[in-house]
Amino acid sequence: MVSRPAPSYRFRSTWRVAGTVAEVQAVLSDPDSLTRWWPSVYLAVVPVADGGPDGVGRSVQLSTTGWLPYTLRWTLTITETMTDTGFALSATGDLVGSGRWTFVPDGPEVVVTYDWSVAAAKPLLARLSWLLRPAFAANHRWAMARGEQSLALELRRRRATGLEVPPPPGPTFRRSAPSRGSSRACEG
Repeated sequence: MVSRPAPSYRFRSTWRVAGTVAEVQAVLSDPDSLTRWWPSVYLAVVPVADGGPDGVGRSVQLSTTGWLPYTLRWTLTITETMTDTGFALSATGDLVGSGRWTFVPDGPEVVVTYDWSVAAAKPLLARLSWLLRPAFAANHRWAMARGEQSLALELRRRRATGLEVPPPPGPTFRRSAPSRGSSRACEG
């Protein structure tokens, strides 16, 4: 049995975006599109497993970043069917833990909440976690703020009819990441 680090971080992020729950579900249920609509954080997505008909077991290998100059390589696996109220996932690799997205309609908007219990398993980050906890927490807040902004833009883009929608914010640091389907490991 593989030993998992105890969750070192518990984050709760709340977004408010113009749209419907169905629109938010359509975006968040397509991990292959993460590099397009949330490029400030998601550098590469490589499918690993399709999962069952309900999506449970679907997994993708991710290369992610933030405003701190490191890259994390981890696998996201869907652990709970997506419904109108949300879904759950697990993380293994440089990040180990679980997350839950919830959706609540509020008039013309959706309140999207992400609860994330995670530990840094990348050796250097795990060793420095006690010292760099405030920086790691700020990095997460930065990444999630970019996510809210990027999701709002993606929802506008999907509804746009001839209107120009600005591109989502890109990564803070220019890095080379493996292309989709590449087996080259990320630096960092």
